[in-house]
Amino acid sequence: MMRFTYQTEIPDLRPEAVFDWHERPGALERLTPPWGDVDVVARSGGIRDGGTISLRIRRGPTAFRWDLVHKDYVYGRQFRDEQVSGPMKSWSHTHSFEPAEGGGTIARDEIEVEPPLGLAGKTIGPGFVRRELDRLFAFRYQRLFTDLARHQEHADKKRLIVAITGASGLVGSNLRHVLTTGGHEVISLVRDSRKMSAGDVFWNPATGVLDEKALQRVDAVVHLAGASIASGRWTEARKRSIKQSRISGTELISRTIANMKNGPRVLISASAVGYYGDCGSEVLNETAPGGRGFLAEVCRGWEGATKPAERAGVRVVNLRMGVVLSPKGGALGQMLLPFKMGAGGRLGSGKQYMSWIDLDDLTGLIYHALYDESLRGPVNATAPTPVPNAAFTSALGRALGRPTVVPVPGFAVKAAFGELGTEALLWGQRVVPEKVLRTGFEFFYEGVEDSLRFQLGRSG
Repeated sequence: MMRFTYQTEIPDLRPEAVFDWHERPGALERLTPPWGDVDVVARSGGIRDGGTISLRIRRGPTAFRWDLVHKDYVYGRQFRDEQVSGPMKSWSHTHSFEPAEGGGTIARDEIEVEPPLGLAGKTIGPGFVRRELDRLFAFRYQRLFTDLARHQEHADKKRLIVAITGASGLVGSNLRHVLTTGGHEVISLVRDSRKMSAGDVFWNPATGVLDEKALQRVDAVVHLAGASIASGRWTEARKRSIKQSRISGTELISRTIANMKNGPRVLISASAVGYYGDCGSEVLNETAPGGRGFLAEVCRGWEGATKPAERAGVRVVNLRMGVVLSPKGGALGQMLLPFKMGAGGRLGSGKQYMSWIDLDDLTGLIYHALYDESLRGPVNATAPTPVPNAAFTSALGRALGRPTVVPVPGFAVKAAFGELGTEALLWGQRVVPEKVLRTGFEFFYEGVEDSLRFQLGRSG
């Protein structure tokens, strides 16, 4: 039997407050590292005695199910997860919360694990288990600290009911769990009726269907849905699909909200830094003019589609998002395999600026924008420190411990991806988030390497 203990101190919050966070929906998802391939397949009863959870975990070509039961629940002080069936011979994880001297909370995690028998047991030795747990709890405690800090900023304000489109996507799913762990209610707007869960609302931008009645009690709408720009070469048909998916959906939401007497008073709608076109090393705040190119055209139409809600007096925020950093998806998710194989390198000259934002900072920024009445119109959702592509490439290589000596010439990018490669990979924007910085919003990850190390579990 192997035993491991980890702990962290959370200042200013009583054990009951930290415990409450763990008991709310979304806590497990927030504590699950993004570099792992873990899905919740079933759960019941929460963390109280007898509650169960079943996980599906994939490691390379293999997958296994892990069934756990909760025991020893004492409100505000502890709960325990015990393996019913799964990869280990036995597993017990006790979560405890104690008052810290001078206030605050000591969160402690005690693990008792017995590896499986046979060759697998010999492979999963104490050294391997400790390395994996060290990595896991470094991530967990950092995310716990930053999520609780975000909630504390709004602790004295009304809990919100927020409707989200794109709630199953990378940003939407993380935002949903951030909000629910803070005691907010989230309603997902779902386009596929076969995938709807209790409380979801059906909508169909193609046919103009959206249940206005379901939005009557909603405080805010966060609109993130839209076809991926990077799922294939930009044929004319593909470009029409990209543009229509953004504009028609935004128009439907905007018109619906505008026509409601007591509907949502805030609409946060996604846009992108592609609005600015290719601008070299010029520093761009929200007052910079729109640029040229397909993405700039899409963004102008996308933002313009929110005008009906704005004219009706709804506070509209157009989030011009940069590259969102998470290994769970997006650009970083696609980059990881070649970089891990040592085949990563700069794209083209490597001088084009890359405006990026850590996924956790992006969800925090959206959370902030839900409450801050001064934020309206275009808002740059990027970290304060955009970097050239070559600098990003080097930072990713260092985080992974891999060389980055295989540059991809610009002509090769254009040959492989066409217009998509030119605009999304070889053009650049040096964008700064001037508006949110003026409101006092704090970025936890201002440096790109800090973000990469956190998201990839390489902080140590």
